[in-house]
Amino acid sequence: MLTRKISENEKQTGEVSVSKYTMPGSFHLHIEDVQPATDEEKQQKVQMRESVTYWKDAIRRFRKNKVAMVSLVVIILITLFAVVGPWIVPYSFEQQIRGSEYVAPCLEHPFGTDMLGRDMLVRTMIGTRISLLIGLFCAIIVLFIGTVYGAVSGYLGGRVDNLMMRFCEVLYSVPDLLIIILLQLTLKPWLNEAFPNFQAGSGIISIFLTFALLYWVSMARMVRGQMLLLKQQEYVLAAKALGASGGRIIRKHLLPNASGTILVTTMFQIPTAIFTESFLSFIGLGVSSPMASLGSLSSNALTALNTYPYLILFPSIMIALIILAFNQLSDGLRDALDPRLRN
Repeated sequence: MLTRKISENEKQTGEVSVSKYTMPGSFHLHIEDVQPATDEEKQQKVQMRESVTYWKDAIRRFRKNKVAMVSLVVIILITLFAVVGPWIVPYSFEQQIRGSEYVAPCLEHPFGTDMLGRDMLVRTMIGTRISLLIGLFCAIIVLFIGTVYGAVSGYLGGRVDNLMMRFCEVLYSVPDLLIIILLQLTLKPWLNEAFPNFQAGSGIISIFLTFALLYWVSMARMVRGQMLLLKQQEYVLAAKALGASGGRIIRKHLLPNASGTILVTTMFQIPTAIFTESFLSFIGLGVSSPMASLGSLSSNALTALNTYPYLILFPSIMIALIILAFNQLSDGLRDALDPRLRN
């Protein structure tokens, strides 16, 4: 062991300095190693992030996604355009203005007029409203049926799950266009008699029924996969040990933990429903005249496409904006709700 003699000065003052020349492996510390940290060193110290909940962290990361935030603003503006706009425009969607057939876009008619002298601006607003409502209601239908069916199938498992999934595969193979045509031919006389003042026609009812019959299959598959994954967790076993019923476990434990994935899938269903409605209305199987949708407006513009291209320009732009905004918003929600992307 390395030692040295204490000087007389150190004996009088009572302070013994530590030699800088200590043996390797010694536990002696140099005096400069125990000095207080400076302000700069304190600032360089790693700061622990504040503990937040899952949803607060998801909202924080969603706000940092500029594309998703811009898409949300676009959707809000489009909704205001469709809901508030018709109250501001001095024309109705079915009003025919004499002497105003095929008027090009101007100050009085910013989107022009069609062959019957109807203002295209207010018709585009009404068509956007109809498309948004159809997309929202169809997404709700898919959410309810698909979530219930998939949760029951995934939680029960075994033969019940196998039988329920085979039924989903049968429905998945059925062509939706054929079902819509059959429903319209079957329900149109009854709907016209039961709802004679229903302006949108039987096409919308057929679209709703088609989504209720066929389009929930993908949602059910997704929810089933989440149930199969989550039901193996310890908290589900603890709930079973405490005597909780299957329905309570699904409602209180499984569905809340799968809510992020379910929300993202539901958001993706909205642009799918809007595009489906626009396509069906374009081929004459959707909204009936005089009610307008974006698909029917685009279809009516084909007769004068070469002469008056503005008739199809504005509905097409609106369809593209709605689908693009909802897809980008859904992507932003998926990134924000994915726990693997948490920093």
